[in-house]
Order: sequence, then C-alpha cells, then structure tokens
Amino acid sequence: MARPDKVAEVAELKDKFSNSAGAVLTEYRGLTVKALKDLRRSLGDNATYAVSKNTLTTIAAREAGLEGIEALLVGPTAIAFIDGDPVTVAKGLRDFGRANPLLVIKGGILDGKFLGPDEVRQLADLESREVLLAKVAGGLQGVLQQAVSLFAAPLSQAARTLAALESAAAENPSLLAAAAPVAEGAPEATNEPTNEELAVETVSEPTNDELAAEAAPAAEATEAAPAAGEPVAAPAADATTVAADAAEEN
Repeated sequence: MARPDKVAEVAELKDKFSNSAGAVLTEYRGLTVKALKDLRRSLGDNATYAVSKNTLTTIAAREAGLEGIEALLVGPTAIAFIDGDPVTVAKGLRDFGRANPLLVIKGGILDGKFLGPDEVRQLADLESREVLLAKVAGGLQGVLQQAVSLFAAPLSQAARTLAALESAAAENPSLLAAAAPVAEGAPEATNEPTNEELAVETVSEPTNDELAAEAAPAAEATEAAPAAGEPVAAPAADATTVAADAAEEN
C-alpha cells in the first residue's frame, strides 16, 4: 500500500505538470544547500525549483499525460516548474550553470513538447517577454512621434513664414505702408451714383406724335424712290434754257 506522504507528493507533482507552462529538469549533484537557495532566489516568481524523486516524478508525469519523461529522470533530479516567462527561467538556469558547473540541464517540457538540453539553451538565447514588449512599445512610440512631427510640420512652417514677414517688415517699413490702403477683409471702395444722378441719366420714352413725325420723312422718301427696273425720269429743264432755244428757232 502506498504511503500517504508519497501519494500527496505525486498529486502535487501531477498538479504542477498540469498547470505549469513547462518544466526544466536538472541534475544538482554536488551543489550545496546554499547554492540551491541562491538558484531559487535567482528564478524569483517565474519558477519554483524543487528536488523530487525520479520514481514519484515518473508516476506524476504519466498521470498528467506526459509519456516518455523517464529518459530525463537519471541521477539526482531537481525540477524548475515554470510559472512565468520560459525564456527568463532558461536564462536563469543557464547563467547559474555557467557560474556553478555542477548544475546540469537535462532537458525540459514546454507546452507539452519535450526539449533537449541544447533546445533549452537556445530558448535561453532568445529575448525575454519584457524586452520584446519594450521594443514593441518603443516602435509604437517612434511611429507616434513621426505622426506628431508630420502634423506639427505645417504649423512650424507657418510660424517660420510669419517670422520672416515680420523681420522683412521691420527692415523695410514701406512694405506695411504699401499694404495699408487695403485693409484685410475690407471691401474695395466704389462711388455709388446718387438718386439725382440716376434721374438725370434716365432716358425718357418718346410719345406717339414724336414717333409719327420721325416716321413721315422716311415714308416720303420711300414713295419718291423708283421701283426696281423702272426708268428714271429726266430732270425738268430750266425755264431760261427753254426760252433761249425758242428764240433761236424764230
């Protein structure tokens, strides 16, 4: 019959395998108690690091649905169950292993996938979540700054133009004097005619009698003119000329 303490330990390991983002299995042979405490402290809230028995770990992993973990459970084993950023945990174990060569990374599990020692080291070479978020935030800030610059550019150009005009007017006041007669927004001055001028300029309509008198000479001229093709009558002879001709004949 299984001992209650071992049953409880298996249940705890199973819960960690099921609810953690992943786990990194290490061999801690030869490390002091102080060194293990320092390692736990360096991992912080991103992982819980604990020594476990290989037999109980195998049972817990199987109950959690992780088959094939037995290959990593050789020699004294301590497991870092990942609660935070996996990259940060991998970096912490790698850096601690460089300072303490007795710590050996056996492999790991991430999102249900088994990782070898080299893959865990490659994970440690990646940038952490905080660094990636900082880069994204920096990129967004750069885009916002460019947008602000684009919006502010026309205003800056207008300000520089006004400053240049002000400087030119200060050096040459005649520019302002030339522009003074036409006030900004004021309508151009126009001389509107008075009512008396309009009355004088008004042309009176002719009466009927005036129209008839103007039409009579035109009618007489029309009647006197010969029709088209009609021979033109010779002009009447002068009376003196006729009398002279009669005397010559007698």
